[in-house]
Amino acid sequence: MSNPETVRSLEEHLQVLPSEIEIIKQDFEKRSLELGKKIEQLEEEKMQLGLDVDVQKLEADKLRKGKNKVEKDLDSLKTNYKKFCRSMRTVGLGYSSSRSCFGKESISLPK
Repeated sequence: MSNPETVRSLEEHLQVLPSEIEIIKQDFEKRSLELGKKIEQLEEEKMQLGLDVDVQKLEADKLRKGKNKVEKDLDSLKTNYKKFCRSMRTVGLGYSSSRSCFGKESISLPK
């Protein structure tokens, strides 16, 4: 039969050693916590990237509007320049047939 000390020693040993299921459960909980933190971090990064994209879209829109305004202003300047040249020819000031208002002096924007 069993010695009472041996039984007691085995009982103490079994109480101290966690079962395999408990070890697996602890590992699972630890990994789950790590993954939860990683998910939160990735969600934060996703939100920041979304904000960055929004900022880039706003900046692109602002630049596009600015470009459109500059092009409109340039068209207006060209129109006014043509009117000026016509007026100068009409009153006979400055512009001869050898030097045209619409020659190399004309305004153009680089593409």
